[in-house]
Amino acid sequence: MDLTWSSGGAAELVALTANAMTVRSETPHPPGARIEGATAEGPTLKMKVHSGKREADGVYRIEGRPIDLGRELRESLAAKLTSRATSAG
Repeated sequence: MDLTWSSGGAAELVALTANAMTVRSETPHPPGARIEGATAEGPTLKMKVHSGKREADGVYRIEGRPIDLGRELRESLAAKLTSRATSAG
């Protein structure tokens, strides 16, 4: 998993843009919640939840927007997503 939530649980980053992000989370988070997670490298990522849905495999797909996401961290996470997509294909 890419993120460890400060409230407990972990999540995998699925998509990220400057204004939106999607994660697959072990734990649910309601719309309007502001959640924070630490990356494996140490920096924290904050997100305001817009929606969440439990998927068939029991994991929650959570969509929202990043809060105070610096350019350096955004570029680093985007590079990981690109690398993951390339190696999976």
